[in-house]
Amino acid sequence: MSPIYRWWRRSIVEPVDHEAVFARVLDESGPSARYIFMIMMSAGIAVLGLLLSSPAVVIGAMLISPLMSPILGLGFALALFDFRELRRALSALVLGTVAALLFTALIVSLSPLQAPTPEILARTSPNLFDLLVALFAALAGTFAIIRGRGETIVGVAIATALMPPLAVVGYGLATRSMPIMGGALALFVTNFVTIALAAMVTARFYGFGHHLSRRQSWAQTVILILVFVGMSIPLGISLTRIAGEAVTAGKVRTFLSGRFGDRARVTQLDIDFSHAPLSVRSVVIAPRSRAISSAQLQDDLGDVLGRPVSLQIDQVLLDPGAGAVETQRAELQSASANAARDIAAAAAVTRLVAMAAGVPEDAVTIDRDHRRVTAFAAALPGAPLEAYFTIEQRASTAAEGWVVTLVPPVTALPRIAFANNVDTLDPAAVRAVDLSIWAARHWNSPALGVPGLPADAAAVRQPTLAQRRALAIASVLREQGITAVPAPAAGQAFQLLLGVPQPRPEAAGPPA
Repeated sequence: MSPIYRWWRRSIVEPVDHEAVFARVLDESGPSARYIFMIMMSAGIAVLGLLLSSPAVVIGAMLISPLMSPILGLGFALALFDFRELRRALSALVLGTVAALLFTALIVSLSPLQAPTPEILARTSPNLFDLLVALFAALAGTFAIIRGRGETIVGVAIATALMPPLAVVGYGLATRSMPIMGGALALFVTNFVTIALAAMVTARFYGFGHHLSRRQSWAQTVILILVFVGMSIPLGISLTRIAGEAVTAGKVRTFLSGRFGDRARVTQLDIDFSHAPLSVRSVVIAPRSRAISSAQLQDDLGDVLGRPVSLQIDQVLLDPGAGAVETQRAELQSASANAARDIAAAAAVTRLVAMAAGVPEDAVTIDRDHRRVTAFAAALPGAPLEAYFTIEQRASTAAEGWVVTLVPPVTALPRIAFANNVDTLDPAAVRAVDLSIWAARHWNSPALGVPGLPADAAAVRQPTLAQRRALAIASVLREQGITAVPAPAAGQAFQLLLGVPQPRPEAAGPPA
C-alpha cells in the first residue's frame, strides 16, 4: 500500500461519516410538493427578472431554488451505483424541470413584455465560462454536503448555473423561438451534466462507493453505466465546440499579432461564432509604420481560418517613440471613442425606428450587442399591411448594419386573387402570400389557415379548382416554414387566416 493511498484513506476518507451523509442526500433529493412549489416560484422570479433585464431579480430567484439537492443526489447515485437513488433523483429533476418550464411559459404568454432582452440572449449558448461556473459550483456543493458546511449558500451558486437557462427555455417555448429555446436548453443540459458528473467524481474522491448502496441486479448496473455514458455525450459535444472556439480565437489573436509585429498589442478581441460570416471585432495598438488595410486583413484572416470572415478592426497607430503612458492614453481614447460611437449609433437608430413606428423612443427595444431593434407600430387608419412592411424596409435601409423589426398591429391579411380558371400564383398573388408570411412571423403565428385546403391532400384524387389553388398556396407556406391548416373554402380570391387565436409578436425578418 503506497504512502499516498494511506494518506488519502487516513486524511480524506476516514473523517467522513459516509452513512450519515448519504442518508441526508437520500432525504433531500427526492420529489415532494414543497420541492415542486419552490422550483416553480424560483423559475417564475427568474423569468420575470429576465424579461425586465434585471440581474437583481434573477439573483433573487437563485436564493430559493431547490435544484441542488436532486442533482447532487444524482451525482452520489452514480458514485455509489445506487439504482434506486438514481431513479428518485431523476424523477425529482424531471418533475421540477417540467413544472418550471410550464410555469415560465405561462408567465411569458400572459406578459406584455415578450421581446428578447440582453439577459435572455446571454443565456442561449454554452461557453467555457458557463462551464467553469457549473464545475466550481458542483465541487463546492458536493464538498459542503460531505463536510456539512454552507450547503444553502452553495445551492445558490448551483442555481445560478441552472435556473436562468431553464427559465429561458420556458421563454423560448412560450414565444415559439426555436433558436433561443434550443440554445438555452443546450446550456442547461451542459451545466446540469457538468454538475452531476463533478459531484460524482468528488463523492468518489471522498470514499463513497458501491459498498454503501443497496444490492442491485446486473441489469440495473448496466442501466447506470448507460446513464453515465449518455450524460457524457452532450458534455463532450459542448466541450468540443468550446475547444474549437478557443482554438479559433487563438488563431485570430496570433494572426493579428503576427501581422502588426512584436511591438503591437491586441487589446480587444470579440468573436461572434453565431454570425455568418464569422464576425470578428478587435482593437490593435501598433506603430504608425505597421498600418495595414482592413480589407486585406479580412481576406488574409479568412484564408487562415478557412471560412468567410467579417472583420471590424480599430487600428490605434502610435509614433515609434511613444511610451507606456502614451500607449495607455491612446487605448483609453480609442475605447472611449468606440463606446461613444456605439451609444450614438444606438440612439440614432432608436429615434429612427420610433419615428417610423409612430411610438415614443422608450417604446423601442434595442439590443446593442446583437444590433437588433424592435418596435410595435402604431395603427395607421386605413393603412394596409403592405404599408407597415414598406416602413420596415425603409427603416432597415436607413439603419445600416442593424436588424430592424417593425411589428404591425393585428389586421386582416391581404387577399390572394387568381385569374379565371387558373390555379397558379401570379407575381401579385405571390406578393400577397409573402406579406401574409411576413405578418405571421412578426405576430409569432406558426400556422396560417388556407381556405379550401383538403385535410388529406393525398386522399383527393381529382382536386377541384379551389382545392388546387389552396394546395398551391400551402406549398409556398411550407417552403417558408409556416404550417398550412384547412379553413372554410373561399371563391375567386383567397384570404389566409391566422392559425392561432391570439398571436404573439416576435422579431423576424422580412419575406424573401
